Amino acid sequence: MGSPASDSEVLNQPLLKETTAAQHSGGHGASHELERVLSDTTTPFLSRMKSATWMEIKLLYPVAAPAVIVYMLNYLMSMSTQIFSGHLGNLELAAASLGNTGIQIFAYGLMLGMGSAVETLCGQAFGARKYDMLGVYLQRSTILLTLTGIPLAVIYVFSKPILIMLGESKEIAAAAAVFVYGLIPQIFAYAINFPIQKFMQAQSIVAPSAYISAGTLLLHLLLSWLAVYKVGLGLLGASLVLSVSWWIVVIAQFVYIVMKCDQTWKGFSVKAFSGLPEFFKLSAASAVMLCLETWYFQILVLLAGLLPNPELALDSLSICMTISGWVFMISVGFNAAASVRVSNELGAGNPKAAAFSVVVVTSISFVICVIAAIIILVLRHSISYAFTEGATVSDAVSDLCPLLGLTLILNGVQPVLSGVAVGCGWQAFVAYVNVGCYYIVGVPLGALLGFKFNLGAKGIWSGMIGGTVMQTLILLWVTYRTDWDKEVEVSMQRLNKWGNKKAATTETEER
Repeated sequence: MGSPASDSEVLNQPLLKETTAAQHSGGHGASHELERVLSDTTTPFLSRMKSATWMEIKLLYPVAAPAVIVYMLNYLMSMSTQIFSGHLGNLELAAASLGNTGIQIFAYGLMLGMGSAVETLCGQAFGARKYDMLGVYLQRSTILLTLTGIPLAVIYVFSKPILIMLGESKEIAAAAAVFVYGLIPQIFAYAINFPIQKFMQAQSIVAPSAYISAGTLLLHLLLSWLAVYKVGLGLLGASLVLSVSWWIVVIAQFVYIVMKCDQTWKGFSVKAFSGLPEFFKLSAASAVMLCLETWYFQILVLLAGLLPNPELALDSLSICMTISGWVFMISVGFNAAASVRVSNELGAGNPKAAAFSVVVVTSISFVICVIAAIIILVLRHSISYAFTEGATVSDAVSDLCPLLGLTLILNGVQPVLSGVAVGCGWQAFVAYVNVGCYYIVGVPLGALLGFKFNLGAKGIWSGMIGGTVMQTLILLWVTYRTDWDKEVEVSMQRLNKWGNKKAATTETEER
């Protein structure tokens, strides 16, 4: 089976991947050696697999490990805010989870998706040695995301009537709105953070972000404790501290860029205001695939708020989804690694190495998530006490833990396959798959089981898992049937097309 995407879609893939891999980790040399080992039929099969696996792990680790750390640390900030809120009471936990998972993640998914366009464009410019354009793309994306943040801020302001209109109880909606008001500054931190993050990743600068996130997390915990318990600012204080922490991350990363990235940051430029409509089209296209997945689980929380006894349903689901989201950050790191490794190998003309990389990264992610699922099941009766007090919530969480374990296992495979799809240029295809599996199958099935068959939160979640299983199986089948030699040919056509461009910078801007 060939690529589900058209050549025009493949053209928008990050070209930096192979360049940075070669520059920073000897990527091309190691990749060709990996291809040679896999193609050497004179060596016994098991010996080949042993050597190839070790080589792939050495290529994979520098990409996956820093990405996992950054995503997990940033997620822990939101997770800790929810924990602080939960210890104020069950209503506060329900409000924080609804505001954080039901409202805030809407902005997170949209901003992160739009910011992903910077990775593509900065990668192309960096690969073409047009270093000054990286700063222009960073500024251009920041302008667009900031403008997008304005209507999002309006949604935040009117979150209470919106939640009531969606069927949430007035008490929970009012408390959630208070929490959401404090997250308004976070929207505009997102608008700057994600372009900066992709700008740095395009140059394989990941470690500084990890150090900044680690330091900010420690400061965030201290400030949250002071605001919530000592000053008594409650829900509003918890969310305001979260916004402040994100701004600390943004400012620290920008200071690093100004001080260290002298080749790619040449200061502010009026060029950032040119080509905004075309840039917006690319940013919007980059957001579609990610948003479809992010919003899927947001709907799960919103549906739970419509159940009888919504406070208990939201409390138990939010705890489980918070744990799931934390483990999911591991998968997000492997998602990035899969995208980089596959695109590197295809660009280097190594079909066997590309296919082998898919197997290795998926297997490692799967094993880690299975171990996490086992740990969760062992601790199912006590894990909720980290978030809130009360035996009732603990029993509800324990009842949901088998579904949580299954979700964790699926998260060990599905995000990695999505990363493979990005590496190959199949975003449009995956977007269609997501619509069908998530919104035509998963959401209606969850609503049917939860409300019609009175299975409550378990029914809603079971339906959503059904959609995820279907999507995972489709991606597995497509990946299994992929003609990797053909994918290399498509990649070569793309690289040759770029190589023949005389005005690389102009073409990059147009894309």
